Amino acid sequence: MPTISMFYGIIIYMYYFDNKEHKTPHIHANYAEYDAVISIPEGEILNGEMPNKKLKLINAWIEIHQEDLMANWKLAVEGQQPHKIEPLR
Repeated sequence: MPTISMFYGIIIYMYYFDNKEHKTPHIHANYAEYDAVISIPEGEILNGEMPNKKLKLINAWIEIHQEDLMANWKLAVEGQQPHKIEPLR
């Protein structure tokens, strides 16, 4: 599970070959005791929980890096190493 970014205590990662359970492109986010699967196109939580303030930060980051995330998704589902993405500042 490669980490692709970290900001404000949030760790964002993608699993290799992770298109079986959640067919839509998505990321995994971890903050403290919270874990969530979040869709890339919509920024909706597909599974898990995330505090609203942190989810807003994640959604802003997703919006800024939409192209990079989709390119990383393609790499990850093919079993290749996704690239690091700049954190939210």
